[in-house]
Amino acid sequence: MEPFLRLENISKRFGGVVALDGVSLAISQGEILGLVGENGSGKSTLIKILSGVYTPDQGNIWIDDRCYKFLTPSQAIKEGISVIYQDFALCPNLTVAENIAIARLVFSNRKIVNWQDMYRIAAKSLFLLTDHIPLDVEVGTLSTADRQIVAIARALLENARLIVMDEPTTALTEKEITTLFSLLKKLRDQGITIIFVSHKLQEVKQLCDHIVVLRDGRKTFDGSALEVDVPTLQLYMTGRVIETLTTNQAEASTSQPSLLKVVDLSLPPYFYDISFELKRGEVIGITGLLGSGRRELALTLVGIMRPRSGAMYIEGTRKKIQNIWQAWQNGIAYVPEDRITEGLHLPCSITANVILPGVAGGFIRRKFFRYSQYKNIGEEWRSKLNIKAPTAETPVKNLSGGNQQRVVLAKCLATQPKIIVMNCPTMGIDVSSKAEIHRMIRSLSAQGLGIVLITDDIPELLQTCDKIIVLKKGRIAYETTPKLVTEEKLYEVLLQE
Repeated sequence: MEPFLRLENISKRFGGVVALDGVSLAISQGEILGLVGENGSGKSTLIKILSGVYTPDQGNIWIDDRCYKFLTPSQAIKEGISVIYQDFALCPNLTVAENIAIARLVFSNRKIVNWQDMYRIAAKSLFLLTDHIPLDVEVGTLSTADRQIVAIARALLENARLIVMDEPTTALTEKEITTLFSLLKKLRDQGITIIFVSHKLQEVKQLCDHIVVLRDGRKTFDGSALEVDVPTLQLYMTGRVIETLTTNQAEASTSQPSLLKVVDLSLPPYFYDISFELKRGEVIGITGLLGSGRRELALTLVGIMRPRSGAMYIEGTRKKIQNIWQAWQNGIAYVPEDRITEGLHLPCSITANVILPGVAGGFIRRKFFRYSQYKNIGEEWRSKLNIKAPTAETPVKNLSGGNQQRVVLAKCLATQPKIIVMNCPTMGIDVSSKAEIHRMIRSLSAQGLGIVLITDDIPELLQTCDKIIVLKKGRIAYETTPKLVTEEKLYEVLLQE
């Protein structure tokens, strides 16, 4: 099939950092291309060049028989290139119809909105995909999966020939992922090309026709999805064999002292009568579909949300944790689900991010202190957690996703916690960083820390946890250990109605 878009020898530098180095690839009409690589490999830069956000330093962009040295955002839209980022770039306070049709209305230069036209335009695009989403509801009330469909409908209204989807399955359930894949295959059959950017290599293999791998700004693989397996993709991505942890076969210890005991903890309508005990050196995994209450439970354990009833005991003493500072002071650290908005101050340095909980939580007991006195703390944690940055004074916004997550972990560990609550700690990071964090979880538990790991990644639960709890509709529905359960059984329990 003749490619409709070709990139020739595309390069891009940011100061002394080479983001892309002579990358060439061809994309055919009506195929699904998997674009994979570690954080910092150049994927985001390539997407932003395609969408007109960045200008390449050299190379050509061919669309059909037209050659561009660079694209502007408006040229990219006119050529049918649409990017759907992880946040979908939707307005939560506007209706579905308004979100889908707003760009069309802006480009038409109308001064008065014709509401009938808006709903007609939106319906025509949305009903190509689904008929279960009402046009008059606010987008902020929709599920993640439905918001994604609205973003795709908006792209189709812009006559998209190429839709780039950045980590589209990160917050979806297995059932929603299956529905999304069916939809993407339907679009492919209609002649629309999809670039599917993901760290989930099994999903890339399952969905894509063609895979391109980037490493350190260079293309290392470009071929059919049928001719490569997941371990080989990992090798092309990282340059080495990734050693993943095996299923944890150890027996959960009953002799270690209790670090955290939760008794009948309830916060309607999110969760009810949750009870478990975390011992020293133990990792308890909590999983469940979206809406199961797992996120709200994590926020309650660290004081961001407050329970309606029930009790928490830390080392045998009943405690009321009413905010994150009290959690820190009682030896509980938190790794949030969204490192960008909840875990880091992006403009600040690694050092500033690491010492901030100490200042806010009262561990650094001074009203005034010299920042220079604490630079060595940042350097110490940069070295300990192998954070890839020139110095600890590097702004966190300049780091890759995997290294940003290491800064979040450093910030937690610097408070010297006894308990760490980790909410999806490997979400959106590459396979190499993910394996390192799994090893770190095992290492921290071996040092005596107690860890509550909340995740929807079933292999992650089996590899790192001593106990596993499944939540359904806010209640504990199933408890087991990795030694007594298989991956297939856990998926079955999760998906049972």
